[in-house]
Amino acid sequence: MTLHNDSSRDRACLIVHGPDQAGLVAAVTALVTRNKGNIVSLDQYSSDPEGGDFFQRVVFHRADLQAALPEIEEDLAKTLKPYGMQWRLTDQSIPKRMAILASTSDHCLLELLWRHRRGELPVTIPMVISNHTNTAEDVRSFGIPFFHVPSQGPDKSEAEARIVELLKGNVDFVVLARYMQILSDSFLENVGVPVINIHHSFLPAFIGAAPYRKAWERGVKLIGATSHYVTKDLDEGPIIEQDVARVSHAHSAADLQARGAYVERAVLSRAVQWHAEDRVIRHGNHTIVFN
Repeated sequence: MTLHNDSSRDRACLIVHGPDQAGLVAAVTALVTRNKGNIVSLDQYSSDPEGGDFFQRVVFHRADLQAALPEIEEDLAKTLKPYGMQWRLTDQSIPKRMAILASTSDHCLLELLWRHRRGELPVTIPMVISNHTNTAEDVRSFGIPFFHVPSQGPDKSEAEARIVELLKGNVDFVVLARYMQILSDSFLENVGVPVINIHHSFLPAFIGAAPYRKAWERGVKLIGATSHYVTKDLDEGPIIEQDVARVSHAHSAADLQARGAYVERAVLSRAVQWHAEDRVIRHGNHTIVFN
């Protein structure tokens, strides 16, 4: 696991994706070299060398990176334009700002706060927002601002407007740590940053309340969790990470829920870390994850 420390200083992460073609790798590596960079890691994937799509993640060190970034970005634009590639360049010493939305369940929320305090997540957490107050004291014990935004009844527009007001311009992405509210299309459009969700992997089976009890009644042998980007299609966004755990007839519904919570915590933490480290490239309803 990568710890966020001084090793990220003067390191840039370059993401490149687009139509696969000859000369891409050479063009990118030559660009890094002529801009006085030294490649630390390089990952790439091609869906098909003939007419497929190309994806690449390059981390490189460059002394006085921040001062050099405008010149490197100008070079990137000129170099990659003939190839028709999309790209983004980030300074790895600048952690992404991550807001967390939560409800009454605290296992995913506290896992993220704990990992952040240990330096395992390269993020800052400017706020936690919840439609309940039961986690307020725990959140504030980590030194993180807590905001209570009630959300009741069929009309969520007032609550969503308040949340957008808190988030707008203050965060780079949002994590739903078991936030048990359905977000509207307008909310996703207005918030304007990626939103990551976590849920049990029974979907589309055992939907609604008490999914683990429903699964236990059905006698499942596997439980799991899925973390994905949130889109207008509920729970159908691009998947970042999944995992499973075996269960048996000897496990009660409470046992299933406990094991499920453990998997949810691990899966969400990995998804958040990979997103924060620019290891995830979205491509349609798929993701390429360099981990």
